[in-house]
Amino acid sequence: QVQLVESGGGSVQAGDSLRLSCEAPERTFTRRTMGWFRQAPGKEREFVAAISWGGDKTDYANSIKGRFTISRDNAKNTVYLQMNTLKPEDTAIYYCAVGKQWFFSPQPQALSGYEYWGQGSQVTVSS
Repeated sequence: QVQLVESGGGSVQAGDSLRLSCEAPERTFTRRTMGWFRQAPGKEREFVAAISWGGDKTDYANSIKGRFTISRDNAKNTVYLQMNTLKPEDTAIYYCAVGKQWFFSPQPQALSGYEYWGQGSQVTVSS
């Protein structure tokens, strides 16, 4: 099984920052789109951000645009999600995912476009 190792979650106050990390095996990470999704209690899993293999193309959900930044370090086989100015509505379990597409998916927001998933990292934001 492909194991994606997530870290960086926790409990913070509104306005604080967190950085999530997700490391994948090189054979899976290479040339793939990487994405972040989140799921709040009682709600569907929703798209957060995605990044191309080369890092030159990104896509963000409107709800977090301007506050979150996705990036990747291909030498470390790791994708990051920098989350600034966190709000209570950002509270959710965050999942990293490996895309099925090489380089960059034409529809990076679609759940069906991802092949492997992390086990999730809890982010809790209180006011």
